[in-house]
Amino acid sequence: MNKIGDFLTGTKILEEAESPINGKITVLKSLAFGIHFQAGGLTQSGGMVYEVWKTTLKKIKNQKFNIKNCLILGLGGGSAALLVRRFWPIAEITGVDIDPVMIELGKKYLNLDGIRAKAIEADAAEYCEQEAKGQGKYDLILVDIYVGDESPKHVQTEEFVGSLKALLDKEGIAVFNRLYYGEKRPEAVKFGKKLEKIFSNVSPVYPEANVMFVCSK
Repeated sequence: MNKIGDFLTGTKILEEAESPINGKITVLKSLAFGIHFQAGGLTQSGGMVYEVWKTTLKKIKNQKFNIKNCLILGLGGGSAALLVRRFWPIAEITGVDIDPVMIELGKKYLNLDGIRAKAIEADAAEYCEQEAKGQGKYDLILVDIYVGDESPKHVQTEEFVGSLKALLDKEGIAVFNRLYYGEKRPEAVKFGKKLEKIFSNVSPVYPEANVMFVCSK
């Protein structure tokens, strides 16, 4: 998810949907951002979210990592999944999101079905707890878990982050997307320090109003 400005000139509303998780979700189409979803005053999928993930995943792609299995926590409409499919065409992609409305909108407007990603409606922490027996299963884990502009506390704990490390292959990469503007900046810095306690290498990338922590074992 990503913060955008108030510039909406030429924007058309394609659909408005009510979600039990995110409240009102508005599907928009504009010349500047293409099709994107807004909820809680922020873009949650498409548009600048796609560009934020593109910047980071392109760096990983350029380092020639071989990605065979990818887990996306906070799938949303599938922006990150679209890019994983683009950069690693044969990768198996599993996306987890607690909001069924967001997943369905992704299928309808962002071609989530067409990219052969397995979309699962579940809480990320609960899903990872169930997956814990399959250690070393994923080459790439992407984490973008927000409700509005808030990241739930239970997915910020050292226990949760440690469980993701355990699910990574020995040479795997985990990427955590955090908002990085205003009062969100010190929160992101604090979370980065937590990641440094768990992963041997943490490299920040700064696209737009976000910071992406690229982590390896």
